[in-house]
Amino acid sequence: MLGKYVNIIEEELMLTKLRFTAILIFLTTASTTIAQHQEDIFIDSLKANHQVILFGDGKKPSNDSIRALVDMFYMDQFRHFQDPRAPYFLFMSKDSKLAMGIGGVVRMRGWIDVDGVIKSNGFIPYLISIPRNNAERVNLDATPAGTALFFRVIGRSHQLGNYQLYIEANFNGYESRDFHLKKAYATFNDWTVGYAASTFSDPGSVAPTVDAQGPQAYIQTTTVLLRWMHSFHQHWTTAVSIENPKYRIDANGTTTQSISNRIPDIALFKQYEWGKSSHIRLSTIMRFLPYRDIVVQKNHIVPGGAVQVSSVVKPTNQLKIYATASGGRGYGSLTGDLQIGNFDLINIPKNEGKMYAPASFTWLGAVQYFFRPNLFASATFGQERLLPEDYISPSTYKYGLYSAYNIYWDPIPHLEIAGEINLGKRKNFSHESNHAMRLCIMIQFSF
Repeated sequence: MLGKYVNIIEEELMLTKLRFTAILIFLTTASTTIAQHQEDIFIDSLKANHQVILFGDGKKPSNDSIRALVDMFYMDQFRHFQDPRAPYFLFMSKDSKLAMGIGGVVRMRGWIDVDGVIKSNGFIPYLISIPRNNAERVNLDATPAGTALFFRVIGRSHQLGNYQLYIEANFNGYESRDFHLKKAYATFNDWTVGYAASTFSDPGSVAPTVDAQGPQAYIQTTTVLLRWMHSFHQHWTTAVSIENPKYRIDANGTTTQSISNRIPDIALFKQYEWGKSSHIRLSTIMRFLPYRDIVVQKNHIVPGGAVQVSSVVKPTNQLKIYATASGGRGYGSLTGDLQIGNFDLINIPKNEGKMYAPASFTWLGAVQYFFRPNLFASATFGQERLLPEDYISPSTYKYGLYSAYNIYWDPIPHLEIAGEINLGKRKNFSHESNHAMRLCIMIQFSF
């Protein structure tokens, strides 16, 4: 019975893609002024809920000065829904030139795979077993992965202008009990340097999911970078960066070999924005993928890269629409499914010692509906597909389908409860396929 519904979803996905394209074109041109959104009401309630502790000499600053500095904690072009919220306690200087917050989130997820086991905290179609493993069709698990601590300083000075320092670290699971750095960067006016989200990514264009992994089209790469980003004429933002590359190369060690990186990735975007959080963004990344031809003892660099169009639109008080599509060559390690394999460069079977960057594409569409400022539901559909130019093993991943249906409730400003259903499918080049289903719940507390 579940297979029947998965096939129906697959047939509807292509139509959904066309519908979202038409909706985006219409809404981008037509919805320039909208009433206050239910989500905006909720964010305003969060801002009003902060406890501000003043330090230093002088009189207490005005409420407008305090609010302006608190607002800066919510201004982030690369913030994802699952990132920690602004800290509950804020330390602020009485001259309103410095604010510091230490906060985090305690997050617990539990799930049951009811029709095919995916051995991962995230619901990842690439990991769906083919053929079906009838010995493992049900699995119950839970994890505190995603629990995080962060430290943020925001300030103004005559020498540096506006600046920000940010450090975030995550606990990734009780079994390994690991604690690793997720972000660490400094921003001075238009410049950012450090370990941060790639300029090619657009986390704000991805709908909320309880699943930690999210759809395949979500570019969630974090890397060491130097970025310049500037907003101008009220509605436009431009960014360009050089980034430390991370490649997944399928060298066989006999005729081809992976070698050290030679050239950084170059990423940039151009964005038009309106309202409080509606935008459309065009992003691109250029990559230079190195390998060694052992047969002739020569190093090569293969050009690669991708283009992405992403958007989030609020057409009404209660509705929010998301869409993202990307395509290119040699960028599989930046995406959801293909980053698990080695698909940035693959071997040419009939030409020993040679490799090429295969093409691939991803897309997602999602809707989010607010019943109340603190209660919403969302639905996400997504796909990733590999497009090799030469022979490839029949057991290789061809495409994956992803969907998520969830509901979120915040009974109080810093407590969140959510439930979700995930459906996914993997198909290989052999035309064999399999599907999986997961039921997931989450509870988290931010501070």
